[in-house]
Formats: sequence, C-alpha cells, structure tokens
Amino acid sequence: MNRRTASARLSARLPARLSALAAAAGTALVAGAAPALAAPTQAPDQAPAPAVAHGAAHSGSFARLHAIAALSAERLATADLVAASKWGTDRPIDDPAREQVVLESVRAQAVELGADPEATVRIFRDQIEANKLVQRGLYRLWTADPAKAPVERPDLAKVREEINRINTALVRAIADSERARSAEYCRAVLAVAAFQVRHEKGLDRLHSQGLVRAVPSVCAAGDRTGD
Repeated sequence: MNRRTASARLSARLPARLSALAAAAGTALVAGAAPALAAPTQAPDQAPAPAVAHGAAHSGSFARLHAIAALSAERLATADLVAASKWGTDRPIDDPAREQVVLESVRAQAVELGADPEATVRIFRDQIEANKLVQRGLYRLWTADPAKAPVERPDLAKVREEINRINTALVRAIADSERARSAEYCRAVLAVAAFQVRHEKGLDRLHSQGLVRAVPSVCAAGDRTGD
C-alpha cells in the first residue's frame, strides 16, 4: 500500500475517530450542554481518558482550540470577582455600555492581527454571555445562602484590567486558530479540549456551564481538516 492510499484511508476513518474522541471525553461538561460541544460519556470528576489525551495532544488543531478553551475558562474566573464587586450595590449584571466597549476593542485588535473581526466579535459575544451566566448563578447562590456571599468588594477597575489582558490573549488565540476553527471536525476536537480544560482547572458545575456557553461560536463552518 503506497503512502497516498494509506493517507486516503486514514482520512476516511477520521470522522469516526474524532467522534469517538468526543464521546470518550466524558459525560457532557454539564447537563444540557449546548450543541456546540459533543456530549462525552465519562464521569465529570474523572480524568480524561489517556488515549484521548495522547491521541489529541499531537494535533495542531487541538492545541489551538485548547488554548481558546483555557483562556475562556480564565475569563470565566473573573466573573466571580465582577459579581462580588457588584453584589449589594445598584450595579446591574447586564452592562451594555461596557459590553460595547469590549466588542469594539476586540474588533480593532482582530483587524490589527489580520483576523476575521466579525468572527472575533461573535466569539466574544458568547464570552460575555457566559460571564453573565456565572454571575447570575453566583447571585442565586448568595441569595439562597447569604453565608456564602462575599465579604469583600474587589476593585472593579482592577478586575477589568485582568479581563482586558485575557481578552487580548484570546483575540490572539482566535487569530492563530483560523484553520482549526474552520476545520470540518472542529466541534469534536473542541469538545475534547473543553473537557480537558474543565479537568485541568477543576471547574465546578456552574463554571462548566459557563464554559459550554462561552464557546458555541468558536467553530466556523468549513470543509478543511485543520492544521
């Protein structure tokens, strides 16, 4: 069998293999996971199957999508600080003016990096909604159990400095992953990457829900096989 024939046969088997990887990543990150991620079958508190990590770790697409998922999780962690800074004040969770500033900023950064500004803005809209999802979840928790409510109020200006830092890194990761994001099997690979990140960062149920909400726009339609 020559190399071309072997490569063609491997490519033909790739969809099934990637589907198996997504399924092996574990039980869905959270119940009712968004369709952007495949639903894994492993228990949430277990480590990803070694075969999954070994098989996917050598993929350039996996590395690029893992970087986006990891930065999304970092951004979600700031939701706790934002919520704590607003808790007990008249500042609403929804802040359209601030959201517009963020979207305009990342659009400009995308243009500067030669990335697709529309795709970047779509991804960041989901990032913003995910952050608000976590904030609302924390508000519900603190309302139901005031003993768990924050006792200190973080400086929102400093928190936003951290968010801006993550935003810049995320725009760069989006710019660096165009081929991976438009690959035919992006969603299957993203499912594995997101589950890996969930395990690595020890995300709880609420933040896992946030991660699922953060990434539905990461994968674009396309028929390429990634890089």
